[in-house]
Amino acid sequence: MSTASSIPAGMTALEQIDSRPLTKNQKNLIALVVAGNISEFFDMFLIGFAVSSLLKDPAWHLQGFEAGWILAMSGLGTVVGAILWGRLADRIGRKASFSWCVLLFTLFTFASVFTPTDGWIMLAILRIFVGIGVGGLNITSIPYVQEFVPAKQRGLLSGLASVFIPFGLFLGSVAQMIVGSNWRLLIALGVIPILLLFWLRKVPESPRFLQSRGRTAEAREALAWALEVPADRLGALPEVRSVQSASYSLIFSKYLKSLIIITIGSFCFILGASVIQSWGQSILGSGYQFSAGMVGALFMLVSLGDLLGRLSSAWLADRIGRRWTMFSYGLIGALGLMLAAASVIIARSAEWDVTTAGWIFFVGILIAMTFGDGAFGILNAFGAEQFPNEARPTGLGLGYGLGATAKIFGPALLGSLFGKQVTLDSIPPAFGLFAALLILGGIVYLFAKETRGMSLDSI
Repeated sequence: MSTASSIPAGMTALEQIDSRPLTKNQKNLIALVVAGNISEFFDMFLIGFAVSSLLKDPAWHLQGFEAGWILAMSGLGTVVGAILWGRLADRIGRKASFSWCVLLFTLFTFASVFTPTDGWIMLAILRIFVGIGVGGLNITSIPYVQEFVPAKQRGLLSGLASVFIPFGLFLGSVAQMIVGSNWRLLIALGVIPILLLFWLRKVPESPRFLQSRGRTAEAREALAWALEVPADRLGALPEVRSVQSASYSLIFSKYLKSLIIITIGSFCFILGASVIQSWGQSILGSGYQFSAGMVGALFMLVSLGDLLGRLSSAWLADRIGRRWTMFSYGLIGALGLMLAAASVIIARSAEWDVTTAGWIFFVGILIAMTFGDGAFGILNAFGAEQFPNEARPTGLGLGYGLGATAKIFGPALLGSLFGKQVTLDSIPPAFGLFAALLILGGIVYLFAKETRGMSLDSI
């Protein structure tokens, strides 16, 4: 290939990757992973818009408690999916796991379209299986990218898997504005990501996974593909030591500190964001009396802020370090949640109308999503780096999966507080709690191992 002559002789394969700019094939893999994770958020936000429509549909008789369970079941599926697919990525491969995740969440999304009227229990059950597929995408894709890219850019490049996820919210907002209250058509759009399976056929399996299974020739071909050189020009592969097979018992016995940090940190950062993602549309629409079109437009701005926040956190992580990026973004995000919590109190003390309070709430969640959720530009990539090659997807999947129980707790808690209808009295205590936890999450990540600039094999 034309790039072969640009690689000096005598370098190892990893040194070759670290020494040169990204190739077209490396960029293709990153783009695939980005598209997959955008699809994940697109699907998860569609159900938020759909539930907002169902709450206003008299044929469904849907109350806040029941809506909370529909949204919480999506979170339950995500928890199961993260834990399950993190383990499977170490057993059957990153590429295979990624493809099964896509297939699973698109098929059950399609099944959700045919939920009978007033069948909220069936819809909640189907959302569990959708969540299982969705929950595995980010967990499998981050190690997948990390194992193909230079160490000095790993934070940014693997973070890109999460950076553009908010674009799924933007697409969901656009879809909601176009489709309106037709929730079945809205959910049906979530089947489009099935097309990713055709793209996935053009990329190889992770070289580290292949080498760990004794498939050295295939591992060399995968790295040669990434570098766009003939396999015979590829340097020596890193030595694979005989290690204990990745398992949950291995994580608890050898990497308990890393597991605790990721579990608590993920929970704290996920809780407030998951509530905004799942309940934000209904709070602005039913609670603060914004029109459906206005809610869709405002969430387009939220998606932009979230995207910029994730991009900046991924970029900063390679410059000031992962730990201080997480800490600072946690604190700023918490300020936004405090403002959202205070929106009702401020408006009532000043005798402003409910819509004015809604604008204060919106500014608060915009800040919270830009920084608190924006930290996800590096959160999972940093979490993956807390584990060595032998247990990276398994450790990340278990830690993030346990932390992702916040996706169950948060929506269900707010649904219980709302009761039969969305009221504003529950906003101050709930969002005040989310702010406190986000501060705690930022502090927790200060105890993690700083991995900026380290090679994966030295972790």
